[in-house]
Amino acid sequence: MMNNPYIGSSLDELLEEDDLLTKVNEIATKRVLAWQLEQEIRVQNLTKTEMAERMGTSRAALNRLLNPENSSVTLDTLDRAARVVGKRIKIELVDA
Repeated sequence: MMNNPYIGSSLDELLEEDDLLTKVNEIATKRVLAWQLEQEIRVQNLTKTEMAERMGTSRAALNRLLNPENSSVTLDTLDRAARVVGKRIKIELVDA
């Protein structure tokens, strides 16, 4: 019988051991925010050009914001996008 050190451990523990948990959480959060913004843009029948104009940014910057793989988005950009669609961003600290 093989002795597997990962049997019984959670995915979070495995990712933490491999120093990946923070990155995975960051990507997951960005994907959810990008998806939520895209849904609101569709519901409100906004084009990407209209959305970018209302945010005071370029369409290329909006595409980066909506790209779920791009996690290097500023809070200011997220906030502006949320306000354009009548929403707000909620961020909180939780126990590690």
